[in-house]
Amino acid sequence: MAGLTPYKAGQGYWTRIFSAIGFLAVTAYTAQWVYRESAAWFGNNVGEGQLGLYQGGSAAIILLLGAIIIYWLIYVKHRTSEFLIATEGEMRKVNWSTRKEVIGSTWVVIAISAIIAAILLVTDIFFSRIFTWVGVLEGTAS
Repeated sequence: MAGLTPYKAGQGYWTRIFSAIGFLAVTAYTAQWVYRESAAWFGNNVGEGQLGLYQGGSAAIILLLGAIIIYWLIYVKHRTSEFLIATEGEMRKVNWSTRKEVIGSTWVVIAISAIIAAILLVTDIFFSRIFTWVGVLEGTAS
């Protein structure tokens, strides 16, 4: 079947795999939700022994349809495949920071955040004293 063969099968491997994993997680959550909610949907209309079959069947249909749609979107559809292949190509061009650079940048962010917090604390104390002295705020002016 030429219609279901993967488009450019050897390219964009990792982006396709992780996209499929993400979509499968959403599909599995949806199937789990349908399983739980279908008890209320089918509860009074089916016998006690058949409720589990309806719940399981509904969840299985969601999983099967989701897997088919995911395969078609990620592996067969040309536009999506080209996008994922191009994404992987662009990710190879990214200049990833070293551990030392990340640690240094983290310390800069922490220091700047502490300085800003101190400035805001002093500003808050200053204005609260002024507003207390003027009488806008209640309290003792010191």
